[in-house]
Amino acid sequence: MTRENGRTRVVITGMGTINPLGKNLDEYWDGLIEGRSTARTVEGTYPTDKLPTKFACEIQGYDPTTYLDRKAASRMSRFAQMAVIASTMALEDAALDVSKEDSFRVGVDLGTGIGGFIEMTSGAAAFGMKGRLLNPLYAAVILPNMAAASVAIHFRIRGPNTTMTTACAASTHAIGDAARIIEHGDADVMLAGGTEAGLCEIGIYAFDVIKALSTRNDAPEKASRPFDRDRDGFVAGEGAGVLVLESLEHAVNRGARIYGEVLGFGLTCDAFHQVAPDSTGEAAAQAVTLAMKDAGVEPADIDYINAHGTSTQLNDAGETAALKLALGEHAYKIPISSTKSMIGHLLGAAGAVEAIATILTINRGMIHPTINYENPDPECDLDYVPNTARRKDVRIAMSNGFGFGGHNAVVVLGRFEE
Repeated sequence: MTRENGRTRVVITGMGTINPLGKNLDEYWDGLIEGRSTARTVEGTYPTDKLPTKFACEIQGYDPTTYLDRKAASRMSRFAQMAVIASTMALEDAALDVSKEDSFRVGVDLGTGIGGFIEMTSGAAAFGMKGRLLNPLYAAVILPNMAAASVAIHFRIRGPNTTMTTACAASTHAIGDAARIIEHGDADVMLAGGTEAGLCEIGIYAFDVIKALSTRNDAPEKASRPFDRDRDGFVAGEGAGVLVLESLEHAVNRGARIYGEVLGFGLTCDAFHQVAPDSTGEAAAQAVTLAMKDAGVEPADIDYINAHGTSTQLNDAGETAALKLALGEHAYKIPISSTKSMIGHLLGAAGAVEAIATILTINRGMIHPTINYENPDPECDLDYVPNTARRKDVRIAMSNGFGFGGHNAVVVLGRFEE
């Protein structure tokens, strides 16, 4: 069960997510199609009086004990808890009992931008200013790899286990890397995706200092406006998304339902600046080109693009330029939308949660909108599916993830065809 180039086919059989729009796939999808913003003023989660940005996209009513016993939850950072929760959902969705699998043939590949940042900063502040002793597990729970480790420990998964920390490209990177692990024969099943929980005072201020965040405090629900002329920065969010990837042979042998297929992956670096993207879009365009080449498709084959679309001036203009470079005139014919317009920027988890939206689009024939698109920008002149969902048959789609440091990751996803 290989592709024409002899490589193992990698399919998607399960998905799970917890994010500001919902705590399961259906809640998430319904919110996307409705075009519902989740940005709201922060009340009580962390102090905002010193912050230029006083809003975020938070998960409402978050309770890790829905999926984890209290003791297990207490030994994990919030980002690791969410990774285990999303993985549990994904395995349930895939109807896959990993306890019946060869534990060395199942692996985990997760992305995160900053790991246990909430716990890192709160612990350091308590120790430095109040003289409190650190949690004995402090060093362990804040590490970026602890999400993937926690998933492996929770499910007794002993195969390849790795963590991508390529900033906001991390979970797109993780999906592509996990697919290649299966292609190379090192695993039959991979849990791939990402998780992020960095909503705290210093986390928000760190982005405010570099003027990356919107300060539209009077209308938070209008703040995330990718590709709109009046965008003034991204809105911070939190969440996790995990996909179950399997070799086609493994999926068929167990009679799995198949959502779609990972067709291609491209990875480049701008090598330009710590936080600003290269405005020419050249390296990002090369990632798109490499992903299409890996997938064996041409620009005319792409039916939809889930954009990185952060709502910053530089990113949205740079991504638009990159798509024009890579896709030529066909870029004007492809519907493009930004999930971040509704859930904010989930940093290292963004790519996975957006890949889930992309796979749902392929399965349900509906493209979610880019909300808050009101004033066209001459530099951003493509079809961004403004404000209203659009029905369309999507066979092949692309999901982009670009991160600080110039990391560019692109995956091409397709409808499963025997």
